[in-house]
Amino acid sequence: MRRLPPLAAVRVFEAAARHENFTSAAEELGMSQAAVSYQVRALEEALGLPLFLRERGRVVLTETGSQLAGQVTAAFDTLDDAFGRIRDDDAATLRISAYTSFANRWLATRIGSFQLQHPDLAVRLDADNRLTDFARDDVDVAIRVGLGGAPGMHERFLMRVLYAPMASPAFIEEYGPFDTPERIAGSRLLNPDDRWWRRWFAEQGVTDPVIPPVGVRLDSQTAEGLAAIAGQGIAMLDPVFWEEELRDGRLIRLGDTIASRLSIWLVCPEHKRNLPRIKAFRDWIGDEVARHPIAGALLPPPA
Repeated sequence: MRRLPPLAAVRVFEAAARHENFTSAAEELGMSQAAVSYQVRALEEALGLPLFLRERGRVVLTETGSQLAGQVTAAFDTLDDAFGRIRDDDAATLRISAYTSFANRWLATRIGSFQLQHPDLAVRLDADNRLTDFARDDVDVAIRVGLGGAPGMHERFLMRVLYAPMASPAFIEEYGPFDTPERIAGSRLLNPDDRWWRRWFAEQGVTDPVIPPVGVRLDSQTAEGLAAIAGQGIAMLDPVFWEEELRDGRLIRLGDTIASRLSIWLVCPEHKRNLPRIKAFRDWIGDEVARHPIAGALLPPPA
């Protein structure tokens, strides 16, 4: 017969240990902070050992708590995987969360081919810039921008983040020429306070560009690109996402393409990496990226 402490208290401890914050655990579990504290104390009393040190309004795992947390999280991952397989039998759905620019400008135009290759698998794509919490969000895989190295996650490098200034032929004809970075800086920039502008000018050796203090500000790269196509100004865009518009001349690149230190990654919990639906998507998107015509996008991530 198993001698287990109350599982409700164990579940609360696992969330509190993962966040090392009772408030965040309470938000994840949909309960009050006081209830989290009560359940943790109940578990400590049952074990006869402290699991957290309470000091100056914060909590820190004790050595015992840290050892226990890793094993408990692994056990919950195993349970999640077991029940997930049952859920998979009932509804074969791949849930993808991708940041908005990648979802709208790259993945949405290709994801249909993945579903055709896997007709028994339903696909749900959510465009969302929020950091995915796999313990709480109904998501199988996420596609995010970063440096990589997320703890407990399986990551697959997809491509580097690239950026270059672009404008429509009509805008260039009316307001050009844009043959120097200084001429670009003095023109009508879309999202002029975007950090990518400063970084691009710095790469061109212009450390203090004179940028007009006012301009149009848009909430996504998709909106910026469409505004640039409509002749509204110069946008800083990733050429991978605007390949077709560059090819047919609706957009023209005005300067060098810069490779950021940031990269685009496919991310999922380590213990779920070999679920059939996730493996199928990981293999498919890897093949799609490998076929992409812009070779610069396939540079390996920086060390």
